[in-house]
Amino acid sequence: MAQIMRPARPRNGLLATDGKPHPLQDTLLAVTLVLGVISLVTAGFPGLHVLTACTGLVGVLTGGYGQFISETTRQRFGLVIGLGAAAIGLYFGMAHGGFAGEFNGFVGG
Repeated sequence: MAQIMRPARPRNGLLATDGKPHPLQDTLLAVTLVLGVISLVTAGFPGLHVLTACTGLVGVLTGGYGQFISETTRQRFGLVIGLGAAAIGLYFGMAHGGFAGEFNGFVGG
C-alpha cells in the first residue's frame, strides 16, 4: 500500500502534462486557435479576404513558432488544429483576393 502514502502531484493546468506551468506556450496556443477560428469563419465571406488572409498568415506564423517551442503533447495538438484552420483561411483569403484585393474574385477566374 505504498502508493497510497505518496502525495498527489499538483495540477498546474489542463495543458501542462509535465506538472510545470508554460505561460508563453499556452498564450501562443490560445492566440493561434483564436486567429485560426477567425480566419476560417471569415473565409466564407469573399469581401473579407484581407482580414482572412492577414489573420491566416499571423495564425500560421504564431502556430509555427508555438510548435517550435511547445513542450507537451496537448499543446502541440491544439497548435496543429489552430495551424490547420489558419492555413485553410489563408488559402481562401488568398484565393479571394489576397492582401491587396486587386483581383475581383478568384485568382485566374
